[in-house]
Amino acid sequence: MEVIYVFGHKKPDTDAVCGSIALSYLKNQMGLKTEPRILSEINLETAYVLDKFKVPVPKYLNDVKTQIKDVKYKKNYFVKENESIYATYNYMTEKDVTGLPIVGSKNKFLGYVSLKEIAKELIITSSNVLDTSFDNLAITLNASSVFKHNNFVVGSVIVSHENLINNEDKDLIVIGANQKEILNALIKNKVKLIILTKNRILTEEEKSLINKHNVSVIITPYDINKVVKIINLSNPIKSIQRASTAICIEPNDYLSDFIEISNRYKHTNYPVVSSKGICEGMLRVIDTSEYIKKNVILVDHNDPSQSVDGISEANIIEIVDHHNIGNISTSSPINFRNMSVGSVNTVIYYLFLEQSIKIPEKIAALMLSGILSDTLLFASPTTTDTDKEVAEKLSKITGINISEYGLELLTSGVSIEGLTEEEVIYKDFKTYTAGDHRVGVAQVFTTSFLDYKKNIKKYIEALNNISTNNNYKVVCLFVTDILNNDSYLIYNESAKKYIEDAYGIFNLTQGHLLKGVVSRKKQMVPLILEVIEKV
Repeated sequence: MEVIYVFGHKKPDTDAVCGSIALSYLKNQMGLKTEPRILSEINLETAYVLDKFKVPVPKYLNDVKTQIKDVKYKKNYFVKENESIYATYNYMTEKDVTGLPIVGSKNKFLGYVSLKEIAKELIITSSNVLDTSFDNLAITLNASSVFKHNNFVVGSVIVSHENLINNEDKDLIVIGANQKEILNALIKNKVKLIILTKNRILTEEEKSLINKHNVSVIITPYDINKVVKIINLSNPIKSIQRASTAICIEPNDYLSDFIEISNRYKHTNYPVVSSKGICEGMLRVIDTSEYIKKNVILVDHNDPSQSVDGISEANIIEIVDHHNIGNISTSSPINFRNMSVGSVNTVIYYLFLEQSIKIPEKIAALMLSGILSDTLLFASPTTTDTDKEVAEKLSKITGINISEYGLELLTSGVSIEGLTEEEVIYKDFKTYTAGDHRVGVAQVFTTSFLDYKKNIKKYIEALNNISTNNNYKVVCLFVTDILNNDSYLIYNESAKKYIEDAYGIFNLTQGHLLKGVVSRKKQMVPLILEVIEKV
């Protein structure tokens, strides 16, 4: 069963992270194999929650792009360096491939050989020297019988003739010594190897003589001409002159990058080699249409721009959210649960109920944390009676006092000590589109605006830079006071007119106080997008 990744949006908040963990637990109880993930570093508030309830931080998910390891490439398609040219050719023919990686000990990648290079070797090479194993030679010649006294055969190849009766060269490999006188002379002279053709039958006397002098003999059904023609094919494949370099790819490489490489080099086959140099097989260009997509469940978002990189290449099997529906698309019908509530964990609570699965105390604590965080302890206008009811039920499971813990939770994440202005802005930053325009809305929480006010010029400069460098029409930072349930607004200077129109403010100034504005979903984003859509 392939693992299913469960994750929230790119800038994970407490609701998204806790919801991912809770939903992953639920799905696993239902018999699926899922793992919660985060798409970037968690914030202080979320870290506080996970630490308080002793829950490990989910692993980081960089992307869900299709990788080479997801493609149905030719796994374990390679040939050992000492395999014969003959066996390599037969393997290529059997597997219908035009080349193969060559490997050494423990499948260490050594190179690549193509059918074209094998053909070139046979046409150009006229060597009469063998340097191979006895077994390679026996297989190549389709031996019907052998007398093996050496594991390796190294020597000069020669066709039998009468003058060999007086031969004293012991490094000869003699083909067709079928005549009794010549055969006996060669055996007594202890030549390297004798090849008998046309299934020459040995007498008991000849067999005894062969064993007495420890001479290796191969008996083949082939005639002399065929043996001469194919004997060099018994040499190891590593002996072939090959191209100096091969274009290799790693299992973790992206398929999209490979397509670019293949378009550039126009090769047919590419060895798949691990970062440690181990060959795992071969990818043919024609195999790239068959691959397994990564399975994902989206939590607390449904807009591709807020999701993991490569989401368009993944198989989205479910979405659980409480936001407006974005321009997400799927290749097949999916389960899409979207409720008009203040927290995704409220939605997840009902999924537990529907499956009649008990919520463990630790999971309940995480879900309660997500609700209290996203509703700002029920102060956000997105809060519904349903959120409050679910929070009460989770409170009973955990024994947590909602008021006390809620304030403790919200104040845990307000520190910005050690962060640059840009880092503060990107703590919880979301991108939206209105027509052809991009809008960036950041929100941070505080118990005092003074820390922001004293550095307001630096924040304005950072917002201006983000707008210019990333082509945003509007980039604004809402600093939400969790004690008074108000927000202070800082924005890129070129967006002043749009913000004024959005909130009906005349002569807007930086750091303007927006009374009662705390919800990005209801009180920030819709108003700004409505104005930008008219531009």
